[in-house]
Amino acid sequence: MTDRITANLPARDFDETAAFYERLGFALDYRDDAWMMMSRGPLEVEFFPYPDLDPFQSSFSACVRVADLDRLFADYAALQLPQAGIPRLQSPPRTVVEDLRMFALIDPNGSLLRCLGE
Repeated sequence: MTDRITANLPARDFDETAAFYERLGFALDYRDDAWMMMSRGPLEVEFFPYPDLDPFQSSFSACVRVADLDRLFADYAALQLPQAGIPRLQSPPRTVVEDLRMFALIDPNGSLLRCLGE
């Protein structure tokens, strides 16, 4: 096993959250009433229930680091996600520091996914 950190994010509703992440290409790996785990290849995210979360007030976030940022953005852009509101895809990838580029995705729970790559 390689070293890694897995994001743990809130979910107001596991069904809604799973459906959103499945559109992004994630598969459901585990689910019970208290925890849900999903993966897209080496990308993993875990969710805990937070039914009273206001997605417009959420301060939860995670960094998604990938080798091919343009491909990930193209995959997500093909889904025609909104560019305003929640959820949303903020586009296009932009340079944030020298060789580091980023785009942002907000999930239905208001969690910010900073998608990073070269």
